[in-house]
Amino acid sequence: MRANKFLSLITLGVVVSLGPGLTAQVPTDVPPVVAGAKAVTVERIKIHGKALEGNSEGDVVDRDVLVFLPPSYAREKSRRYPVVYALHGYSIGAEQWSHEIHVPQTIEGAFAQGAKEMIVVLPDSKTLHNGSMYSNSVTTGDFERFIAHDVVAYIDAHYRTIPERASRGLVGHSMGGYGATRIGMKHSDVFGSLYIMSPCCLSPRSAPNPEVDKALEAVKKPEDSANLSFFARATLATAAAWSPDPKSPPLYLDLPTKDGQPQLEVLAKWTANAPLAFVDQYVDTLREYRGISMDVGDQDGLRGDTAKLHDVLDKYGITNSFEVYEGTHTSKVADRIQNHVIPFFSQNLCFQAGCR
Repeated sequence: MRANKFLSLITLGVVVSLGPGLTAQVPTDVPPVVAGAKAVTVERIKIHGKALEGNSEGDVVDRDVLVFLPPSYAREKSRRYPVVYALHGYSIGAEQWSHEIHVPQTIEGAFAQGAKEMIVVLPDSKTLHNGSMYSNSVTTGDFERFIAHDVVAYIDAHYRTIPERASRGLVGHSMGGYGATRIGMKHSDVFGSLYIMSPCCLSPRSAPNPEVDKALEAVKKPEDSANLSFFARATLATAAAWSPDPKSPPLYLDLPTKDGQPQLEVLAKWTANAPLAFVDQYVDTLREYRGISMDVGDQDGLRGDTAKLHDVLDKYGITNSFEVYEGTHTSKVADRIQNHVIPFFSQNLCFQAGCR
């Protein structure tokens, strides 16, 4: 998802090459298969989201989750492993993202090149309007808690993990990068290392889009969402996450404009969900991380806001690494997973119980 001017102002980075409303796999450079790489086991499971129960949209509560178990997992029965939780972007789910980042190949390649073995978990957070924003809303359910509590608790209960914050990592790309930023700031008691990839939605909305606003006025029922352009549907997803309205069926949300006029109360709610607006409240929690890394492509419209987040951490003296690499929003994501993300967690996660 590569952001244009409009979405960099309000919500989501997009892949312009897809065209409005399409969710086909995006072009991604795939690193070559590493010779001698050992196979990772893939398990497709469902995890019940207690935090999602009763959501107004009727989004599914039992969510698909992909679990990637390292080569030694089946053989070394007493060994426990750290876990990395990886969050997908807008308009796709965990299954599609697994193809875009070319797992398990890239995980296998990282291990073969020397990264320590870990479990990698991809939870699905796709909703009626194609994305949860990893936020807390009665309309969509509390996806923030679903990730930080329900998924983590299930994985710890069903797999041989090291069930401590120092042994849990959180990473996400685009909307998932927003999710990693938001959840990372609020749940340093759960996660110990943080990797933020091309995060969307860091800044508050500052300008309306008349074309999108007009299209949204025509939406009368939930199923109308599927016929909207990418941008319009993304606006619905954002409203469902950040400006829910339990008294406004059938969509149960408030939009940032009405009859062509900005709705200041709604815009204030959206601003309250922008990490660059609330990061100063979480300085102490960010200091607790064993490692924080951020990256973004030099041709990515989200480069500016990602740099701003890095600058804020630097201002407060919070240790973090930041790289602007050659590429677009999506072109290097598989390479980044294999050659940067997994090695980062190999260096920063704790691989034995009792670490701080």
